[in-house]
Amino acid sequence: MPASDTTNSQARLSGPLPIILALAGGLALGLMAMGSSWADDGLAIAGPIGGMWLDALKMTIVPLVVALLVTGIVKAAAAARAGRIAARSVTVFLILLWASSLMAALVMPMLFALWPLAPDAAQALRASGEAAQAVPAMPGIGDFLRSFVPANLFAAAAADAVLPLTLFTVLFAFALLSLEPEKRELLARFFEAVGDAMLVIIGWVLRLAPIGVFALAFSVAAQAGLSALGALAHYVVLVTITGTVVLIAAYGVALWGGRIGVLRFARAVLPAQAVAVSTQSSLASLPAMLGSCTALGIPAVRADMILPLAVALFRATGPAMNLAVALYVAHWYGVEPGWMQIAAAIAVAATTTLGAVSLPGQLSFISSIAPIALVLGVPIAPLGLLIAVETLPDIMRTIANVTMDVAVTAMVSRQVGPDETA
Repeated sequence: MPASDTTNSQARLSGPLPIILALAGGLALGLMAMGSSWADDGLAIAGPIGGMWLDALKMTIVPLVVALLVTGIVKAAAAARAGRIAARSVTVFLILLWASSLMAALVMPMLFALWPLAPDAAQALRASGEAAQAVPAMPGIGDFLRSFVPANLFAAAAADAVLPLTLFTVLFAFALLSLEPEKRELLARFFEAVGDAMLVIIGWVLRLAPIGVFALAFSVAAQAGLSALGALAHYVVLVTITGTVVLIAAYGVALWGGRIGVLRFARAVLPAQAVAVSTQSSLASLPAMLGSCTALGIPAVRADMILPLAVALFRATGPAMNLAVALYVAHWYGVEPGWMQIAAAIAVAATTTLGAVSLPGQLSFISSIAPIALVLGVPIAPLGLLIAVETLPDIMRTIANVTMDVAVTAMVSRQVGPDETA
């Protein structure tokens, strides 16, 4: 669901630079305070401030996820009904979103095995925030399956039970598709309005992001010391690697699905990638992507249909990098999720991404990753700190998304008949 101009402007007011400066200032002051006589006084002030800012973000998650998921499914279904090319495009999008999520579940444990977070850093970080919070034990297979169906939807929402809430929302959205067009449109517009209202609230909260991030960074640095700096760098590298895997896969999709040579595809997509780096926006890169499709010989009538659908409904890195962040938080806390938790997180990452693809980066970071973290049973408090270093991973997100959008356009265009235009 595209965010409103108001929401976008609000998000820009607390763009990357003020948040990065707040992070640097909070870490620096926290390191200075570590072990000093005034450290406890500083923590007594910074702790509640950071906690209030996080709670303000958390209070919007459930209604926002429900609204975005309903709206995303309704729009995807409407696009699929628009014609054979649109239906094929949506099918390919869904397959790749699930593949992206599964890839992160396989790659991140390998990265942790090859390059784990230093034990002393992990221990210091766990002691600095909500880390003392116990991670709930995973239920048996029978209880796990029963938890899919919420006996009380409002109780599930109050308990942050994301998996049953997501399942109900998906069922509700598909039930919505079977209603008369007037009723379907009425409810779809209602949920779109709810989502827009939640985005406005989050935009307001993000205007205070420098204050919240400063308080969180101070608290972490004052208790974890220099270990916090190494952990943030470790996080940036590992999450960026998962986006790099998606980027590499885009060239494979172009080669295998579009029958386009790697060098030819790389030359054609380079201008769109340059725009992606400078704007960090798939929407702003759309004209350049259309130019890349022209350079690849893709008929304009098909590119004009497939690419806007991709920008509106598809973000290839979303499931992979969102799940990677949640798994990193689990690694941070020393949690080893069971296969049922991983399977549930894969499903939530692939599903919730559909509704969040057009949100500004800071908004989608919280709204898309928090549900996955809740499914894994880990606190979402670290997200308030990690959002401050999201600039570098977000560049990789945009580059890989733009590249995959062009690759998928080439793939779908090749699959349809030579005379098909709808």
